[in-house]
Amino acid sequence: MENHILTNEFPEYVQKIAELKTNDDAFRKMYVNYEEVNALIQHYEDGEVNHTTDEHLTELRRKRLHLKDSIYSYLHSN
Repeated sequence: MENHILTNEFPEYVQKIAELKTNDDAFRKMYVNYEEVNALIQHYEDGEVNHTTDEHLTELRRKRLHLKDSIYSYLHSN
């Protein structure tokens, strides 16, 4: 499985991500939300027994994509 942690998604922003998640409450909230959703998806994808529906997993992936877009916009503009 592909790893979707933010530093893999945006390697050009590794330093900025580290700074913002320490110093910017708005960014930290987006970052934590993204990481929680990503970890949940990873849990469902890696588990031998999937305890969710395909629809729920698809919705989680959409949420992750939306968060990723928001984070990219924030990184790009700040």
